[in-house]
Amino acid sequence: MLMFHAICFENMTETVNGPTEDSAEAQKRPQFGTRFLTDPRQVFQHNAWDNVEWSAEQEQAAQKKVQENSQPLPAEKQEEFDNRANEYWNDFYTIHENRFFKDRHWLFTEFPELAPQQKPPQEAEENLINGEDVPSTHNDAVFPGASASYRILEVGCGVGNTVFPILKTNNDPGLFVYCCDFSSTAVDLVKSNPEYDPSCCHAFVHDMSDASAEYPIPDHSLDVIVLIFVLSALHPQKMQNSINRLARLLKPGGVLLLRDYGRYDMAQLRFKKGRCLSDNFYVRGDGTRVYFFTQDELHDLFSSAGLEKVQNLVDRRLQVNRGKQLTMYRVWVQCKYRKVLLPPQNQDYMIPARC
Repeated sequence: MLMFHAICFENMTETVNGPTEDSAEAQKRPQFGTRFLTDPRQVFQHNAWDNVEWSAEQEQAAQKKVQENSQPLPAEKQEEFDNRANEYWNDFYTIHENRFFKDRHWLFTEFPELAPQQKPPQEAEENLINGEDVPSTHNDAVFPGASASYRILEVGCGVGNTVFPILKTNNDPGLFVYCCDFSSTAVDLVKSNPEYDPSCCHAFVHDMSDASAEYPIPDHSLDVIVLIFVLSALHPQKMQNSINRLARLLKPGGVLLLRDYGRYDMAQLRFKKGRCLSDNFYVRGDGTRVYFFTQDELHDLFSSAGLEKVQNLVDRRLQVNRGKQLTMYRVWVQCKYRKVLLPPQNQDYMIPARC
């Protein structure tokens, strides 16, 4: 129940790049878990319980908690956090570097699209939509990873917690991984990692919310785009244009993978008064910002960008500190959306105009 939150907030294991799971047991759990709490008396038997149902009382208490702390900060203060966002993220990575980040061991269970692909090299038809040429919007004939047959982009890569496990695990010779972050400090840390290999990885600084910032990749060239606890850091008004631009980078049939904070997650309920920017959008003590999504909000963002739903799930997790007898309720949303393959009759398909 929510009464546990008050005593567990300071003991949660979390970073601004998303929560981490302490136990090897939690890291190795099956996809979305098979461990269900049927007897509340057994709550401390394991470190985590999957798909925990909330009672009506618990949901109401969460709504009340959010409403109590929903008074937004003055507009001038909000503008300051927006203008200094880059500074706050660089400060964050300068202070913490990569000391407390952990590999995301659940990556290949939840997102098998990131695992090795048994695919033959793609021929020229990869640049076609229903047999018609798709013009590239990239100025250069050659771009990083141009000869690759399977291309993955992670936006908001941080210090490489997703990128390096992919490079280590996925031995597909046709693989090329792109990764970018708003923070130049984070990208420098990725490039300085001994596992960084420019022959199969390209790290670059990029603000996904900046409509004028070009990606170093042609449209219709990516097989997978990964967003892990990053879309929530954007101002809500900038999310749709950001997703629209990413959708254009995907090949027809390419997928966008997302894992992010869900509404009434423990991280949202721990915010006190004076931290709210707008509905469900907050600023942390270090100046970085975070939004908490519903499934419908994410579906609207992706479908408006021309993507079709493959998966849109809420992962309600009950994490347990057995030593301290504490419980922590987490709410995350996990999505997979695919770029639509147009039916043959739609030969008059037009490439969307840039935002």
